[in-house]
Amino acid sequence: MTAEAERVLVLPRVIALPTPWHGLRADPAAVAGLVAAIREHGRFVLRAEAEEDRSAKQVIPYLLLRDAQRWFLMRRTRAGADARLHDHWSVGVGGHLNPGDVDLAGGLQREWREELVADFVPAFRPLGLLNDDETEVGAVHLGVVHLADAAGRSVAIREVDKLEGGFVDPDEVIAVRDGLESWSRILVDALLGDSVRERL
Repeated sequence: MTAEAERVLVLPRVIALPTPWHGLRADPAAVAGLVAAIREHGRFVLRAEAEEDRSAKQVIPYLLLRDAQRWFLMRRTRAGADARLHDHWSVGVGGHLNPGDVDLAGGLQREWREELVADFVPAFRPLGLLNDDETEVGAVHLGVVHLADAAGRSVAIREVDKLEGGFVDPDEVIAVRDGLESWSRILVDALLGDSVRERL
């Protein structure tokens, strides 16, 4: 499917963000509320249109993958489709929801298979919602953050022309903080706080 023909799930901004906020809302109940809103108000539109429409939010399952204390860190190469993200680092695995995904869990599983090479599918645990209206990309997307643990099992990047990386110690994530995509920077900064760290 071409990017022009791809259909992605969106929610009206007034439904997705009834009260504007910025950052990570670490609350699994917020994820449950968004799932209910998707059932009632979600619709699929052409991605090309959604990228230009600030009256809607594209819902993005966003997975933070760890192996005990190590984090899965990736750098986007210049071969990726979205030039706005070239050379940025990310701790999130994810992408748009498409009509065949059925729900958030289906979208997470598809992204897992498409982006990573692993002989298992982990349990995806909801953490909260992620929003950043201060960037061009963030203004039209809303992240639904989940956590997963590789538990010592092997995971590799599938699209090695577009991405590179693997599991690293937290200090290595902090070392590239200024080069992280905005969502990843927000997530990393938030997870340094004790109130969120207790949930991991």
